[in-house]
Amino acid sequence: MRARGVIVAIDGPAGAGKSTLSRRVADKLGYTLVDTGALYRAVALWARRRGIAWDDGAALGAMTATLGFAFVDGALEVDGERPGDALRTSETSTGASRVSAHPEVRAALLGVQRDLGRDGGVVLEGRDIGTVVYPDAEVKVFLVATDEERARRRLAELLARGEASTFEGVLEEIRARDKRDEERAVAPLRMAKGAVRLDTTGRSLDSLVEELAAIVARAATH
Repeated sequence: MRARGVIVAIDGPAGAGKSTLSRRVADKLGYTLVDTGALYRAVALWARRRGIAWDDGAALGAMTATLGFAFVDGALEVDGERPGDALRTSETSTGASRVSAHPEVRAALLGVQRDLGRDGGVVLEGRDIGTVVYPDAEVKVFLVATDEERARRRLAELLARGEASTFEGVLEEIRARDKRDEERAVAPLRMAKGAVRLDTTGRSLDSLVEELAAIVARAATH
């Protein structure tokens, strides 16, 4: 057992429900929430601000190494700035997928992620938490949902923020991102050894929270 509880690693593709479920479970357990996907989105956003191309791995890695990341009340702060909804736009999500393919960026963020979770009592969500960042996490979960369900969720999120999108466009974007994430050379998206696979399609959030909290409770007693 780690100092403040177990490490919960939640992985899965875009739209599977990682962010919502992770937040609810962290709240229920009194754990710290670390949205590692937000780190990559922040790198993409800061690169745009500084005129660094998303395909320039060396420059992206050098920039990332200079940034200070912290999670305060579950929200990411970068050098003391809270970017908020700017991290959730379609452009930034696409950028996150592209910058995350660079070994230089992943190396710069690996230590950050491990530092954030090393004492336990933390829920980390992303795409390689159980496979790379914390393969020894006491609880590893891989969330899935149908492509269509994930597209509906993402579309609702975009429309709620006032972004013009269509179901067909979002579905195509999700499938393209899956392909990039699964086929990248470094830390491809896949289910970690020993992970529990949870299909969120048609499931209520409350039932998923209770199931995952029970899994964590069992792990905490061993």
